[in-house]
Amino acid sequence: MNAFLAKIAAWLNAGYPEGVPGPDRVPLLALLTRRLTNDEVKAVARDLIDRGDFDHIDIGVLITQITDELPRAEDVERVRERLAAKGWPLDDPRDAEDALDTDDTGRHNGDDPKEPGGPA
Repeated sequence: MNAFLAKIAAWLNAGYPEGVPGPDRVPLLALLTRRLTNDEVKAVARDLIDRGDFDHIDIGVLITQITDELPRAEDVERVRERLAAKGWPLDDPRDAEDALDTDDTGRHNGDDPKEPGGPA
């Protein structure tokens, strides 16, 4: 496991020292899939299996739940708050770059060739 994934495993250990409870599993993995590649999510899942929080059957069920139903907003927020309390970086720096590149209408600056500064 590389240093980045080791940090994620450490955040999960700190945020869920007794293991990840059932109601938090789907929102937790849904949050991870928004930030990590599929391979990185698999590596974190392997770490959770090694800790005894999940087994391979749980992982299969969770994948089905994540792909077939979205977690409720309040579930995601509960998990976000718990991870944030342990230092999980909730703001994706890529979001900030996109925000800096848009005007007040939400359009990306310079994308319209008819506007000043747009592509030629």
